Amino acid sequence: MAELTFAVLMAPGEGGSPAMALIVQLALIFLIFYWLLIRPQRKEKERHQALIAGLKKGDEVATAGGIIGTIVHVDTDKITVKTAENTRLVLERGKVSRTLGGETDG
Repeated sequence: MAELTFAVLMAPGEGGSPAMALIVQLALIFLIFYWLLIRPQRKEKERHQALIAGLKKGDEVATAGGIIGTIVHVDTDKITVKTAENTRLVLERGKVSRTLGGETDG
């Protein structure tokens, strides 16, 4: 009798379609991809845009290429970075990956 009860519990429900099970599985896969891939990328993009918008003269920054310097001039789409005594580089704002510190003497 116990074997019969176990077999009835493990049997698939009657009337359920395989198409519905496939739709549910695809929806779960999409939700997992959204939660693990799309959502974190969106948050990182928002953080980077806030960083770019907040750049100001005197900020010490690091670029995506590894250049570290102090901002000496800010334009709408470009910044000028002082990297050494007499070295100044003009860079795109979007290439700044992070700020390193606050106001410094430049």
